[in-house]
Amino acid sequence: MIKAFLIERRSWIAAFLLQQILILLIAFVDPSIPFKNVLYIVYLCVLIFVVFVIIRFRKEIAFYKSLEEWENNLDVTAISEPETPFEEMIEKSITGQTEQLKQSALQNRLALENEKDELMAWIHEVKTPLTALHLIIDRMEDPSLKSQLSYEWLRIHLLLDQQLHQKRMSFIENDLSLEMIKLKPLIIKEIRDLQSWCIQKGIGFDIQLEAEEVLSDAKWLAFIIRQLLTNAVKYSEAADIVINSYEKDERKVLEVKDFGRGIDRKDVSRIFDKGFTSTTDHHNQSSTGMGLYLAKRAAGPLLIDINVHSELGDGTIFTLTFPKRNQFERVISV
Repeated sequence: MIKAFLIERRSWIAAFLLQQILILLIAFVDPSIPFKNVLYIVYLCVLIFVVFVIIRFRKEIAFYKSLEEWENNLDVTAISEPETPFEEMIEKSITGQTEQLKQSALQNRLALENEKDELMAWIHEVKTPLTALHLIIDRMEDPSLKSQLSYEWLRIHLLLDQQLHQKRMSFIENDLSLEMIKLKPLIIKEIRDLQSWCIQKGIGFDIQLEAEEVLSDAKWLAFIIRQLLTNAVKYSEAADIVINSYEKDERKVLEVKDFGRGIDRKDVSRIFDKGFTSTTDHHNQSSTGMGLYLAKRAAGPLLIDINVHSELGDGTIFTLTFPKRNQFERVISV
């Protein structure tokens, strides 16, 4: 900050020094002027000027230092009060722009809230005819046609479910209800919802749950497991999907293992990125790249570590590691 101040005032400092040098030069050239006396006066002037610069530095630096330390947010209370007309101009400009940004941010937030509410209302409205359609499909007698329509119905249902949870994701912390959840009924329900798709692809499930209960939110945990199961079914053919749970280092662990095509090593670090759909099967138009991304986001507030291990051609293992109970208690107490 000192360097910046000196650079800002370099023209004043240069003008003063040149003036003193000129006075000394005149006194040196003109023998009628006592050089020592002039030298003493110049010394006093320089001393006074240095004190003046230090005082101005301490006085002016407070405002600009507060600007430098300002976090560029919409809170201008951290900026020091201006003491000069130019500082007042800067403070007035910043305050005016900040107020405009606040108004714009408020309008955008209201617009997004309205859009979210309208979309969620639309999704709930669509569920009614979708349920009726499912009942109609169940009454169909042609097995082949019934199977095809059930699969397409399931795709629509899962996409709507993803969209609904995506819109709820922004206020997930306010939606959590922690409780001890029995894993088996929750997993069975999610498998049952995918039953028509699994039958079509010849996929079965092997469930081995040593750890039967976990502390979490039932709704959001079901959503995470739904995304993992959907991903496993999508990339598997005529094979079992193994689901097991156990306890390790005082933490419950849930694994979902499939024997599908696997994930290329270069893609493993990117599968949780928004919109990523794999580089090995890029022509697959049915993938949205949102399922695992949303699962990862939902796992964060639940303190669930979600990891993946996979080799191309050898299947994939997704692991959910649940937090210790005291971890949740610390978060809730904070």
